[in-house]
Amino acid sequence: MSFGPETAVLLVLIGFAVGGFGTLIGAGGGFILTPILLLLYPHDSAQTLTAISLAAVFFNAASGSAAYARQRRIDYRSGAVFALATLPGAIGGAIVVGSVSRRLFDAIMGAILALLAAWLLLGERWPLPKPTRHLEPRTIVDRAGETYSYAVPIRRGALYSLAVGFISSFLGIGGGVIHVPLLVRALGFPTHLATATSHFVLAIMAGAGTITHITLGSFAHRHGVRRAAALSIGVVAGAQLGARLSLRLRGQMIQWLLAAALLALSARLLYAA
Repeated sequence: MSFGPETAVLLVLIGFAVGGFGTLIGAGGGFILTPILLLLYPHDSAQTLTAISLAAVFFNAASGSAAYARQRRIDYRSGAVFALATLPGAIGGAIVVGSVSRRLFDAIMGAILALLAAWLLLGERWPLPKPTRHLEPRTIVDRAGETYSYAVPIRRGALYSLAVGFISSFLGIGGGVIHVPLLVRALGFPTHLATATSHFVLAIMAGAGTITHITLGSFAHRHGVRRAAALSIGVVAGAQLGARLSLRLRGQMIQWLLAAALLALSARLLYAA
């Protein structure tokens, strides 16, 4: 697909939709954007497409984080530790993806999205062990006056974040789609704080992955920079809308929307692979 005015408008609109929905559920939108790019550009390498997706995820997460910061829903103390833990994996994933074929990449992406959707839908049937040690208490009062009290297993969260950094950078999905369920189900975060804190972590992680891709020259192929710029314009605007809509949805509804999107994209990718 050549890059003309029509393509630019289409990518901006896709970015807006992805940014809005991704911020709404705290996933950064990369888990939607990468499969869309795989379908739009079947002949491009996985490395090029994940680089474009990660760049858009960075701008989405940065914009969403600004909106969530105004709502005072970000757990900065936990988020800073988790973000630092993702960096080695984010850099490694951006490097390793260049050695994987498109067909294998599509199959891996589809399978992982299906597993994540099943985990969200089955819920407590796939329990993770509850942490009992190294818990740090947190109390956060958001702008609306809602009080959240919980305890965070920081060490366990850092280990999870290291793995999330690699997987998300390798797949170009930003990682929020993995991180949000982990924050809620495994680390005890309230859902609305999980989505906000996940965006804060995403901005740092996706930024590191994008810089790595720039160093590797991943954007040089077939208008990569133009595609990333058009998508980023859309996601920045969409992220502001998604953050506002998140105030009106229950935590359970956010998880159901996330699972539905994962299942749909997984089925399409596995069919194409």
